[in-house]
Amino acid sequence: MAGLLAPPYGVMETGSNNDRIPDKENVPSEKILRAGKILRNAILSRAPHMIRDRKYHLKTYRQCCVGTELVDWMLQQTPCAHSRTQAVGMWQVLVEDGVLNHVDQEHHFQDKYLFYRFLDDEHEDAPLPTEEEKKECDEELQDTMLLLSQMGPDAHMRMILRKPPGQRTVDDLEIIYEELLHIKALSHLSTTVKRELAGVLIFESHAKGGTVLFNQGEEGTSWYIILKGSVNVVIYGKGVVCTLHEGDDFGKLALVNDAPRAASIVLREDNCHFLRVDKEDFNRILRDVEANTVRLKEHDQDVLVLEKVPAGNRASNQGNSQPQQKYTVMSGTPEKILEHFLETIRLEPALNEATDSVLNDFVMMHCVFMPNIQLCPALVAHYHAQPSQGTEQEKMDYALNNKRRVIRLVLQWAAMYGDVLQEDDVAMAFLEEFYVSVSDDARMIAALKEQLPELEKIVKQISEDAKAPQKKHKVLLQQFNTGDERAQKRQPIRGSDEVLFKVYCMDHTYTTIRVPVAASVKEVISAVADKLGSGEGLIIVKMSSGGEKVVLKPNDVSVFTTLTINGRLFACPREQFDSLTPLPEQEGPTVGTVGTFELMSSKDLAYQMTIYDWELFNCVHELELIYHTFGRHNFKKTTANLDLFLRRFNEIQFWVVTEICLCPQPSKRVQLLKKFIKIAAHCKEYKNLNSFFAIVMGLSNVAVSRLALTWEKLPSKFKKFYAEFESLMDPSRNHRAYRLTIAKLDPPLIPFMPLLIKDMTFTHEGNKTFIDNLVNFEKMRMIANTARTVRYCRSQPFNPDAAQANKNHQDVRSYVRQLNVIDNQRTLSQMSHRLEPRRP
Repeated sequence: MAGLLAPPYGVMETGSNNDRIPDKENVPSEKILRAGKILRNAILSRAPHMIRDRKYHLKTYRQCCVGTELVDWMLQQTPCAHSRTQAVGMWQVLVEDGVLNHVDQEHHFQDKYLFYRFLDDEHEDAPLPTEEEKKECDEELQDTMLLLSQMGPDAHMRMILRKPPGQRTVDDLEIIYEELLHIKALSHLSTTVKRELAGVLIFESHAKGGTVLFNQGEEGTSWYIILKGSVNVVIYGKGVVCTLHEGDDFGKLALVNDAPRAASIVLREDNCHFLRVDKEDFNRILRDVEANTVRLKEHDQDVLVLEKVPAGNRASNQGNSQPQQKYTVMSGTPEKILEHFLETIRLEPALNEATDSVLNDFVMMHCVFMPNIQLCPALVAHYHAQPSQGTEQEKMDYALNNKRRVIRLVLQWAAMYGDVLQEDDVAMAFLEEFYVSVSDDARMIAALKEQLPELEKIVKQISEDAKAPQKKHKVLLQQFNTGDERAQKRQPIRGSDEVLFKVYCMDHTYTTIRVPVAASVKEVISAVADKLGSGEGLIIVKMSSGGEKVVLKPNDVSVFTTLTINGRLFACPREQFDSLTPLPEQEGPTVGTVGTFELMSSKDLAYQMTIYDWELFNCVHELELIYHTFGRHNFKKTTANLDLFLRRFNEIQFWVVTEICLCPQPSKRVQLLKKFIKIAAHCKEYKNLNSFFAIVMGLSNVAVSRLALTWEKLPSKFKKFYAEFESLMDPSRNHRAYRLTIAKLDPPLIPFMPLLIKDMTFTHEGNKTFIDNLVNFEKMRMIANTARTVRYCRSQPFNPDAAQANKNHQDVRSYVRQLNVIDNQRTLSQMSHRLEPRRP
């Protein structure tokens, strides 16, 4: 609306001089100059009234546009811009390079009644586009929009960081904070510190390699984090001692120790970008953190460290303007962390949701630092605890509320773990005993009766499920029923389920063993030895189709599901290790299936793939993500369902490459490219981002991407689709393009699982699990937050497309569940070169 309002109604806004654009050191790049020309020509062709002379305060501004109108126009012209914020970032790309300028050179691009002029219109005799230029503009406009949508988020981020800290909005601070979550150098910092940094970080860029940022011996005034580029660390007399890259930091030591710079920092390349924290802000944040830290000590040792943070201000709704404070657990002993959560559970019904959210981190992550064998006795002790002081009434009130809090935690714990508890004898015994204790108390204490039915329901359900015949040790075949054709709902694989599995010998004979899915390598060796009659000196080896061999450690568990797609297990004496070779069957198919699936509709294929992916995804328990991150051997638990879901990603990726490399006719290969691009588009419609990315990564595999003659024949419409899909896969800024896309989607959706795993690994490896012998609970909170993504994605049921569901898709269903692929990259590359030999 602002663009439709005329002055003098306050919409021609003026900014302070602090918002001036920094001097442009860089000459605009050719592609940005071209983008500016295409957009100017498109506006002059489609909405010429937007570029005109405008008057404001008796002054005429020649041939300019209004910021709000440019944003409106961008949103109308392209699906690449999903929001006004994103459109602002796209225009800011042009402003940064000087291809679009504020008329008084005072502003970055803003969605306001401000005047901007294209570079071509700076001259009074700027020509109008010719018919030929209009045609070119129509052809190139969407590609230009795509380019700007890829560059926009970074430009928008730089624009925010160039603002003086005092002028950053709440939205600006949130955008910076989101960026900081994915910077390696900051991964160990608490949420509070990252939020503080968002308010003080300053953007700094240098155009020329060889620039000295600071010299050894100088006073330390700033801490730097590399956003883009790299620097050399130089010490007098030693030269370059190391190189730092994107995500690394430097300069903090001199601030912490208040000492001179220990080395010089020299830019290693042109156009380097940094985030800078000045000394004064750095020291203030450290002081604030310490001032807001509360330490509980026993015997002169810290046992619980809390941080005071602003709470969600519920009281303000009741006329109380005082901001509330709450304490979050930073670290502590397992017992004190449990005690703190029990003491702070709010029992009022209105606060249930907030309490559940706080408890959720502990319930999900306790297996890392307080396994059930410690947790269950501690819960029993807390439930029966009696106060030693106070009047009789006070003691009774305390005991009652204490019991209610323990019940509350147990209910959430049992709901979270669900079926997983059936495999834990300690947990099952605790649940049954706890239920008896609560039932006995409820006869005497009426207030406990309201929680009893919910507890009874959960305990009975878990107990009965554990005893149900179909739950007792399913026996799974070699491929874990991934192509199971039975109509009933797929059941999650449990660690106690048994697997019939072939283990091969050096001469390619095999023995079939039957062991639990979660069996350790030691147990597998024992089972193989029983069959072979001798197990002395046996080792178990994972063999990929390419011949890569890995000797498994005796305490490795659940090894069957961690094999590659065409991987196999071998058993042999250690001296035979070098003689092991892959089986012929591991090579994969020699003929493609294009004749089969080219007759199937792309939408049907995407639909059936999504149905199957949902089955696999629904079987993954959130705890499997925790086991996978911290090492399944540490828990002696299986991650079979997660393994199979991750394997499915690789299977689809290699399916794309396999089919294209097994297709000798160039015209058929072009049809295959079109087919896969269409299937990817439908997967994206179904919000199946896992398969969508698998297909796109398959198409970008070097064995496919190098087939220049094939890609040349692909119609331009499909090339544009593929370019748009590739842009979502852009790994820069830790996959920001994907993160922006998924943030706009509502559940149900299937996320890009490998990236979720990468995020959890990033947090795990960047933060210690224990600090000074205390559990680093801030790390637990960060990992739990990522794992909860799975819950969010499944928070709404997947309702199949009725029109698709009514069709008879048995052939399509069977096909997508039994993909046969080559997973040896070397073989695929050789096949690709035979299809299109390298040009001389």
